[in-house]
Amino acid sequence: MTEQAAQRHPTEINLHAKSRVLTIGFDDGATFELPCEYLRVFSKAAEVRTSAKPITGKEGVNISSIEPQGQYAIRILFDDGHDTGIYSWDTLYALGRDKEKNWAAYLARLEALGYRRQEPEQGEKRVRLLYFSWLARKMRKESEQLVLPASVADVDSLLNWLGGRKKGAAVLFAPGRLRVTVNKQFTEGFTKLHDGDEIGLVPSSPMAPATPDLL
Repeated sequence: MTEQAAQRHPTEINLHAKSRVLTIGFDDGATFELPCEYLRVFSKAAEVRTSAKPITGKEGVNISSIEPQGQYAIRILFDDGHDTGIYSWDTLYALGRDKEKNWAAYLARLEALGYRRQEPEQGEKRVRLLYFSWLARKMRKESEQLVLPASVADVDSLLNWLGGRKKGAAVLFAPGRLRVTVNKQFTEGFTKLHDGDEIGLVPSSPMAPATPDLL
C-alpha cells in the first residue's frame, strides 16, 4: 500500500502522562490537547471501528509508548494492552479539530447504553502548597496543607479556587501571574491533581501586584 501524503504535519508532540493528555501542534499553528481516553475510544484499529458498541471503561487509560510509522503517522500503545491503533497526522488533526463534537456524540452513545463514566479520583485531595517570593509574603506563610474539594481537578481550577478563598486574592492567582510545579515538575494548566501532590506556586515576575492589606 502506498502511503498517502498528509495534508497536515506536526511540529511537536508531547505526552503529559500525569494528566493523561497528548498535546500536538501542527504546521498551521493549531494546537490540540487530546486526552488518552479520547484517543483510545476513537482508535482507528479495526476492532474499535467495527464494534457495534462504544468502547467503555477507559477513563483511567494512559499511553505507555508512541512509535513512529514512517513519515505519516504514529502507533500509540496504551497501558490496557491496546497496541494496534495507527494514527495518521490527518487523523490526529481531525480528532483535535472535532474533539468537542466527537466527545458529545460519544457521551450520548454511553447514555443510550446506560453506562456512566467514572472519573478517576473525583473526591477530595490532600495536597501541600509551597509559596515562593512575594507570594509567601502576601500569604504570610511559605507552605500549608490543604484539602482540595472534588471540583478542583487540575492546576487551572486550583488557581481559580485559591483566588476566591480570600477577599482581594484573585489578582495573586490570575492567569500568567504564577508558574506552577507539581511534584517539582513545571506543569500546564490542564495538569491533573492527585491526593498527596506537592504544588509549588512561583511568581513569574519579581514585582508583586497590589492587594488589600488584609492579605
